Amino acid sequence: MRRLRWVPAAVLLVGAVEFLIFLWLASQIGAGWALLLVAVLSILGIVLMRREGMAAWRRLRAARQGGDPRGEQALDAVVGLVAALLLIIPGLLTAVVGLLLLIPPVRRLVRSRARAATEKRIPAGAANSVFGPRRVRVTTTTPHHPPAQPPGAAPPTPPGTASSEVIEGEIVD
Repeated sequence: MRRLRWVPAAVLLVGAVEFLIFLWLASQIGAGWALLLVAVLSILGIVLMRREGMAAWRRLRAARQGGDPRGEQALDAVVGLVAALLLIIPGLLTAVVGLLLLIPPVRRLVRSRARAATEKRIPAGAANSVFGPRRVRVTTTTPHHPPAQPPGAAPPTPPGTASSEVIEGEIVD
């Protein structure tokens, strides 16, 4: 519960910023147009919520029937539904953030960050069953200079063979 102490202050801060942005916009384009813009964005959020919810349900069902891990589809659904929710909330700042979440590169970035945060919080075995096997980057190194051999030792293995490659890493199960 200590982690959530900042939430009420953040909600108040966002509300104050939203109000100031609305006042500025109303002074620029008029109060009626500003209200209309906020209403249109909220209606767009409602339509998007329904569309994202139905699409997420179809993707999750297809992944389950195909026997695939459902974590990526679930994260994509969460990001889409958060975008729709931010559009539903009356306000221009939240609407801009919601619209940004609809842009595919931004959506992929947020989804990958959410996956990384989720994988940190759950055991590795559970993460593998939710998201599938982890992708691992392996780099091999070949020494530029062969190490000095003591007198009478066997000659070094030629480069490019399996015994000259060194793979460093950690396997987490």
